[in-house]
Amino acid sequence: MEPHSFLWHYLWMAPCILLALLAVFMWKRGLHREFPAFFCYAVFEAVGGGIIYAIDLSPQLPGTVYWRSYFSFSIVEVFIKFVVIGEVFTHLLSHYPPLARLAKVLITGLGVVLVFTATILAAYANSAAYWLISATRILGRSVSVVQCGLILFLFLFAAHFHLRWRTPVFGITLGFGIVASVYLAYWALLAGWLFGQKSYLLDFLNMATYHICVLIWCYYLLVPQKSAATSAVVLPEHNLDIWNRELERLLQR
Repeated sequence: MEPHSFLWHYLWMAPCILLALLAVFMWKRGLHREFPAFFCYAVFEAVGGGIIYAIDLSPQLPGTVYWRSYFSFSIVEVFIKFVVIGEVFTHLLSHYPPLARLAKVLITGLGVVLVFTATILAAYANSAAYWLISATRILGRSVSVVQCGLILFLFLFAAHFHLRWRTPVFGITLGFGIVASVYLAYWALLAGWLFGQKSYLLDFLNMATYHICVLIWCYYLLVPQKSAATSAVVLPEHNLDIWNRELERLLQR
């Protein structure tokens, strides 16, 4: 398994192709209007991933061009990821519009602050010759920690208040949670030097996990799902109902 083996090429480009096809089918089925943030994420990953792949393979371009391009790609990707998570909160709290809007604004704002903070810290984390590599890694680790925390909170929040998951929303959240969790485990194993000279195997694990998550998104968004016949759950008055009413009252002042 060499770094540029057939498997390496496949694991890089297959998710880009699948996300491009997913975006096309989402457009044809009108899902881009229901999930605009995730649709933008799919298009961005498909196009941006292909461009980074071409830069990496080009023998005329030096390594600094690749890392600058990849770092710029990562910054935009981080912002879109937080917008997608905010969109998930919006769908999960669809019966509580004021709370949904507040959650979306807070999560998107958190993404902007995190990108800015991680970028500033990364710029001073290492020497000028390698700051791009350091910046990319710090940004990736920081985002994965926050993303894991947000998604875990989302699942616990939904379970506590007995909120019903729609199938596509659950699939999007599950995929992002798996990607962030495996990425954190990747950095933990890499930092511990547990694989020694075979640390490149972790790259294949990371890429394969993302490939699987793209397949999860394709399944949950494109395969028709049967609606579960569940009775409506009456929420206690001291929970989301009263929070939603009070927030709506404050916004109307």
